[in-house]
Amino acid sequence: MHGDTILLMTFVLALVAAFAGGMVARALRLPPIVGYLAGGLVVGPFTPGFAGDSDAMNQLAEVGVMFMMFGTGLHFSLKDLLEVKGIAVPGAVLQIALGTAAGYALAMAFGWEPAAGVMLGLSVSIASTVVLIKNLTDAGLYQSRGGRIATGWLIVEDLATVVILVVLPVVFGPGETTPAQLAGGIAEALVKTVAFVALMLAVGSRVLPWLLAKIARRCPRELFQLAVVVIALGTAMAASVLFDLSVALGAFLAGVVVGTSKLSHRVAAEAIPFQDLFSIIFFASVGMMVNPATLTAHALELAALVALIMAGKWLINMALGALFSAGARTSLTIAAGLSQIGEFSFIIGQTGMALGVLSADQYSLILGGAVVSIALNSFVFKSVDPLERLMEASPLLLRRLYDRRARSIEPPAEHMEGHVVVVGYGHAGGYVAEVLRDLDAPCLVVERDLPVAEEAEAAGFPVLVGDAANSEILAHADLGSARVLVIAIPAEASAELIAREARELAPGLKIVARADTEGGVEALVDAGVDDLVRPELEGGIELMRHTLLDLGLRPRQIQDYANSLRESGYEALGDDRRAERQRALGALVASLSELELHWVEVGESCPMAGCALGALDLRARTGANAVALRHADEVEVFLDANTVLRAGDSVGLMGTAEQLSAAEALLG
Repeated sequence: MHGDTILLMTFVLALVAAFAGGMVARALRLPPIVGYLAGGLVVGPFTPGFAGDSDAMNQLAEVGVMFMMFGTGLHFSLKDLLEVKGIAVPGAVLQIALGTAAGYALAMAFGWEPAAGVMLGLSVSIASTVVLIKNLTDAGLYQSRGGRIATGWLIVEDLATVVILVVLPVVFGPGETTPAQLAGGIAEALVKTVAFVALMLAVGSRVLPWLLAKIARRCPRELFQLAVVVIALGTAMAASVLFDLSVALGAFLAGVVVGTSKLSHRVAAEAIPFQDLFSIIFFASVGMMVNPATLTAHALELAALVALIMAGKWLINMALGALFSAGARTSLTIAAGLSQIGEFSFIIGQTGMALGVLSADQYSLILGGAVVSIALNSFVFKSVDPLERLMEASPLLLRRLYDRRARSIEPPAEHMEGHVVVVGYGHAGGYVAEVLRDLDAPCLVVERDLPVAEEAEAAGFPVLVGDAANSEILAHADLGSARVLVIAIPAEASAELIAREARELAPGLKIVARADTEGGVEALVDAGVDDLVRPELEGGIELMRHTLLDLGLRPRQIQDYANSLRESGYEALGDDRRAERQRALGALVASLSELELHWVEVGESCPMAGCALGALDLRARTGANAVALRHADEVEVFLDANTVLRAGDSVGLMGTAEQLSAAEALLG
């Protein structure tokens, strides 16, 4: 392999291996992260076959960290952090202290040097923000109270890591360190952090949104996409080069600043593909760094470290949740999210190796603990609901340790039955949800875009936040007991993925979707969709109908044209009951549009009772036309001047709102 192509080969083969691993993991009903890690291990330098350049992949993985933190910043609200600061800030500080102490104790049991024990403890105490956000999203908990607190908790940990990385070289560097030098190093780190944050909030909050608005108005889409990438990565690198801060913190603050722009929704949409791709590269690069031989030789130590990371930190965070009365479900969500370690643990470990404090085998052990905890962390989230039910079975424990009131602000965790699941709260999905609400039909909204999801929540709908096409969000929608699934998103490929997953989860579920092309109709029918609507086709048919009415064609002729258009537009449905339903629906809509009657009952004391229509002269007096008469169970549609109105009859009228009101007053 030529040296000038090793990076390209590593990048391509890592993606291929991650894709294959993700497909296998999905087939085995495992989290995709497990497949990405396994794919990285396959192309890593410690397994037979192709030996990828793990150092180069680590640099690409840093891009993944930047994009993930940029996306977190876009959705971050200082108001939200301030709302949870009473738990997130002290909780993060105490957890770092307790986690470091527990890791140090474990290192002493391994026989490590005290300095190496401190490094292990710090590595154990810092969780991965990338892994947390991914698993919170997949579990449908990202915007729950526990999810917001856990995210704020890790932001505080990230800020603390900045100080830790500055202090470590001062404490463990060559030569003796005086208290004055230690205090000076900490003060310098804090000053740099405060200066960068102030610069971003004071200057960046004005310049970056203004710049994006200019580019959006005057430049093509690809330049806007490039601007988003430049802002995310450029700000991250500026934080690292100019202020000696982490790239993760720089990207996060860039997202926070851009999130104040009116274009934040568009920025988020443009950043998602980069964020998803490079987050996969991040997990693959982690797998590449693992040496199976080293982990096998230290299997008992690895098992003990994983137990500390997952069980030990879980217990620590549950205890802190009880200390701050966070609530049972909130504490379980926080404990599940923080039972892993990731990117900052690697950085701390690399710093320890550079300072000569950690050996290569000790660093490999930290890597192994990170990989195993990342792979298993999503399973910990699956324990949240069962453990909550178990805790509720012990009301004395729950009452003493946790505040039950916290559950009232959680997204719907209870089992739903007989509901309609609406995927996508855009124009179409929003209309469907509103009608269901007016009919008092239970409705659950699944929405990927956080601001739109917040609108649905504000409208009173229970909401799951996440991408139903790319995560396990549908598993939390109780599809097995739902009546209908409405896929209202315009992306046909995503709708097909959602339909297939839903059909697998609930074989008997009725699925309604939209399609924009004939190929999309065919693909969605093959995926198991029961009923389909093509909005552009239906809109074209309606335009045609109004045009032909204005030209004087008879309704029957118009309906024949509409039927022929629908037959060709829904040809993929086949000549079966679904196609018949589409044609019947069109006929019904057309007939209702052509004949909108307002029925008015002739009152008992109406002076017009017993009069003929000719003598009443209803049209001249009110402007409304009488076109039908209902007497008992019979309806008469051929009316003339001699038709007599009797008390109790109902007259079918056509006209404007004012004309109908005047006729109703006259006859009533």
